[in-house]
Amino acid sequence: MVLAGFFAAALFIGLIVGDWFYFIRLTPDAIRYGCSVARSQDRWTRSTLATLCDRFTADGVMLLPHGVARFYPDLSQIAIRPQYRLSSMSFRTAWPIKGLIHLHLSAADQSVAALCVKRIPWSSALITLLWFVVVSIGTLIFVITYAMQGGFTSLRGVLMGAGIIGIAFLVLAFGLVTVVFSYRLENSRLTKVYDELREILEEHTSS
Repeated sequence: MVLAGFFAAALFIGLIVGDWFYFIRLTPDAIRYGCSVARSQDRWTRSTLATLCDRFTADGVMLLPHGVARFYPDLSQIAIRPQYRLSSMSFRTAWPIKGLIHLHLSAADQSVAALCVKRIPWSSALITLLWFVVVSIGTLIFVITYAMQGGFTSLRGVLMGAGIIGIAFLVLAFGLVTVVFSYRLENSRLTKVYDELREILEEHTSS
């Protein structure tokens, strides 16, 4: 039984690690992988689809100060993500974000419309959702069971029940704050990479 538990734990950790390693890859099959969490639209007025190829290497890669970008001309897409260095001392969260920029040529002014789809690993999204569901349902089941057993019939029972419910709400609030803070932090990192890419492409085209 203990061996089965260790095997299940190892398999669970292996799935998470595999999910993250596949998530950070910028290959054609992996750039669309992940749970979509946000979208942002932009317009590159100084670039065209033809001029973008000149700025990337033969493999379509561009190294940026805080990340990396890869261009797929046949798909009209650019995949971007922050750099993940094992030796880096910067704080990393459990919700890393990468972006896939869909490029479309505007017929009106010949500019490039850029739609950036932001994604996080599926394991991060599912574990976060499962955690909130377990805490919420567990709290609801406790309240119903506690009320059916007459826990709220006395002042002492009401105070005890209110205390436990308050702790559950604090746990939910702490989890929500953690997720929001982590998203804002990781999104700012991806936005920095996007701004660096846009600045390089626009300046190169104008020059």
